Amino acid sequence: MTDKPALETRLSSGLRAEMRHSSYGGWQLVVDGTPQSHVDVERPKYLAYEYSRRIGYVIDALPAGPLTALHLGAGAMSLARYINAQRPGSRQQVLELEPALVDLVRGVAPLPKGASVRVRYGDARETLGNLPKGLKGTVDVVIVDIFAGSKTPGHVTSVEFYTLIRELLAPQGLVVTNIADGKGLVFARGQLATMEHVFGHAGAIADAGLLKGKRFGNIIGVAGTQFEVVDGLPPELGHELFPSKLVRGDELRRLIAGAPVITDANAIGSPDPDKRVFQARS
Repeated sequence: MTDKPALETRLSSGLRAEMRHSSYGGWQLVVDGTPQSHVDVERPKYLAYEYSRRIGYVIDALPAGPLTALHLGAGAMSLARYINAQRPGSRQQVLELEPALVDLVRGVAPLPKGASVRVRYGDARETLGNLPKGLKGTVDVVIVDIFAGSKTPGHVTSVEFYTLIRELLAPQGLVVTNIADGKGLVFARGQLATMEHVFGHAGAIADAGLLKGKRFGNIIGVAGTQFEVVDGLPPELGHELFPSKLVRGDELRRLIAGAPVITDANAIGSPDPDKRVFQARS
């Protein structure tokens, strides 16, 4: 990867966003020095980061056919591109706070022609209340991947926030949340407890070392109101640098035992990351 950014911009927060050439193909989005997303317009089904491949598996486990998808946080829109390629005819909405970030990404990695992907600008939580009423009860998957720089803000971690999402889900719909945490998993355990509280069913996908709080990384939380959490993981996720594990049922309840359900009154943002968490696959 070259040290010099190919293209960059300043966001409204003052943070610097960069699109860098990637040594493994395509482009890497870096915000405030933290790698956040990867995109390759020639390979939309290629997901470079482990956390994104875990989310991709959950998407693949949904019933066949086009999806109605909602993305909270744009990044490089790699998962929106993935759904468009895997599920032709899907309808997607992306909520993003920073128009400059979307312009930066589109400048080097435009969305495919014909893709039904609408971008709406504004704070994700506020914008949820302004979505078309026809979306209520129809969304198959909501992907929550919200970072202000390198941290997730507290106001998108609470019961009140997830309740807004629950109202949008189809009966068999899922919410999939990218949760970044490290030693002790205080933040992640609270998020998983909150998701189970709001939706009634939850699971988590991560590697065993991370689940024991031994290192910083990404846990993928999955929840819904009327679904059986995915039964297992495909073999390829067991051969990652950090092999994935699915946690649900009694094992999940042991993981989150004693963790508080997060409300607006006690919400905090995610901890500072270890930037080594972003492992790319060549």
